[in-house]
Amino acid sequence: MRSGEGKPAVRLVAGLGNPGREYAFTRHNAGFWFLDALASKVGAAFRSESKFQGQLGKAEGNLRLLKPMTYMNLSGRCVSAAARFFTIAPAEILVVHDELDLLPGDAKMKFGGGVAGHNGLKDISAQLGTKDFWRLRIGIGHPRDSSIPQQDVADYVLAPPTVADGKTIAAAVERALDAWPAIAAGEFERAMLLLHTKEK
Repeated sequence: MRSGEGKPAVRLVAGLGNPGREYAFTRHNAGFWFLDALASKVGAAFRSESKFQGQLGKAEGNLRLLKPMTYMNLSGRCVSAAARFFTIAPAEILVVHDELDLLPGDAKMKFGGGVAGHNGLKDISAQLGTKDFWRLRIGIGHPRDSSIPQQDVADYVLAPPTVADGKTIAAAVERALDAWPAIAAGEFERAMLLLHTKEK
C-alpha cells in the first residue's frame, strides 16, 4: 500500500522503552506510552512473541504495533526480526521514541536522519542497515534545561518526569494520537503540520 503522497504507508509502528515495572513511568518509556495509547485507539491487543523478542498487536488491515522487550539498547533485534517476518520495508516503519532535544510537550515526526546518540535508534539503524525509516519523537527535555542541569543523561532518562513535565508529555502523546489518522492515511505532511503546531 502506498500513501497519497507517493510514499509507502506505515505498516509497523514500534514504540521504544524498557520492559519491567521499575521502568514503566520513566522518561525513556515515552515510546511505550504512545504505543499503549495507540493500541487502545485502534483496538489492538498485545501478545508476547518470542520469535521477535517483543509484544505484538495487530490492528485493522496490515498494521502491526510492536514493543521490543529486549531493553532499549537492543531494540533493533526485535524491530528487524518483525520487519523480516512480515516483509516490511524500512520506509514502512514508524519508530516512536523519547527525544532529549525536544522540550516536554513537543512532538515531531521526520524521515531518516541521524540518531542523536539514542541507543535504541542506533541499534535499529544497525540492524536494518539504514537510517531511512520514520521517527515520531516525543520530547522529554534535557537535564541541562531542567532544575538539575548537572544530572547525568542516563539517570535523567531512567527517572520519572516531574508532575509538570508528565502532564506536558501526556499532552504531546495526545496530540500525536490526534495526528494518527493522517499518518495511517499516508498523509505525512499533514501529520507533521498537526504535530508541530501546538495550541497557544
